[in-house]
Amino acid sequence: METLKAGILGATGAVGQRFIEALADHPWFELSSLAASERSAGKPYARAANWRLASGLPGEIGEQVVVPMKPEEVDADIVFSALPADVARTVEPAFARAGFMVASNASAFRQEPDVPLIIPEVNSDHLGLIEVQRDSRKWDGAIVTNPNCSVIMLAVTLKPMMRFGIEDVKVATMQAVSGAGYDGISSMAILDNVIPHIGGEEEKVENEAQKLLGTFDGNAVVNAKFDVSASCHRVPVLDGHTEAVWIRMADDPTPEEVRDAFLSFDPGLDLPTEPEQVIIVHDDPDRPQPRLDRDAGNGMSVSVGRIREGIRYIAMGHNTVRGAAGASVLNAEFMLKFGLL
Repeated sequence: METLKAGILGATGAVGQRFIEALADHPWFELSSLAASERSAGKPYARAANWRLASGLPGEIGEQVVVPMKPEEVDADIVFSALPADVARTVEPAFARAGFMVASNASAFRQEPDVPLIIPEVNSDHLGLIEVQRDSRKWDGAIVTNPNCSVIMLAVTLKPMMRFGIEDVKVATMQAVSGAGYDGISSMAILDNVIPHIGGEEEKVENEAQKLLGTFDGNAVVNAKFDVSASCHRVPVLDGHTEAVWIRMADDPTPEEVRDAFLSFDPGLDLPTEPEQVIIVHDDPDRPQPRLDRDAGNGMSVSVGRIREGIRYIAMGHNTVRGAAGASVLNAEFMLKFGLL
């Protein structure tokens, strides 16, 4: 496999650090450029960023000089975006116009009709929108997005349920504090507490799930026909989003049939970041738990349990790995393997 140069936009933040962790020793990508805001540009990365991951900052990365987030300053074949949505809205198109493929974790363009919203195990055919996007926007490059961190866990588990004829989905999320960024929630607000509202999150879960599980007709994505209703909450967990899911399906499968569908879900993509088991099923009624299960499959597996009549189950995954940086890297791996880069 050809090795491509990779840059990171927003390299100093929490998701940017996860990108560095995922790409530092990647077999297909060489981490060639770290880009961030003007206040960080020109500094060695170790001085520009406050590294917060237990894995430790790779030594050679610490000496790499941070560059401005301008296409002419970034030496890369593909860039991974860890930018806030408001910044991504202007920076990502500048890179796409300049011919870069942008693998974005930002929410800015997820609902644009010509921008692919991708989970490779779920809807890789939606990458056909790349050509639609280039034609409509006259770009040499393109933007490809991955979903919201909660939607990824939900959509991965809904995909094998599609065979049973999904009619309605309800989900209640219990989301880790890392989803709000390092400075997102003060300890005085979250300790001994549950925050019952996350601004804009419920709309993202509902709308993105329908796009992900919709069909690509060659020109556009037609959203899935079933309704998705979400209630999203912040809980005092560091990493790992947990979700209680209720599904009504036309075929009314048994819990055993649902369990077998989860266990047999094998997209077989053979990508470096794809876990050996995409969905892990726990029979212990006390699982999954974030502290015990968030790192399964190097943080890329989605764990499920408590599959009950109804159908009701619990899903859990690592929100900054499978739900953020790892998702973008997986998208890039798929595009490289199948000739889209």
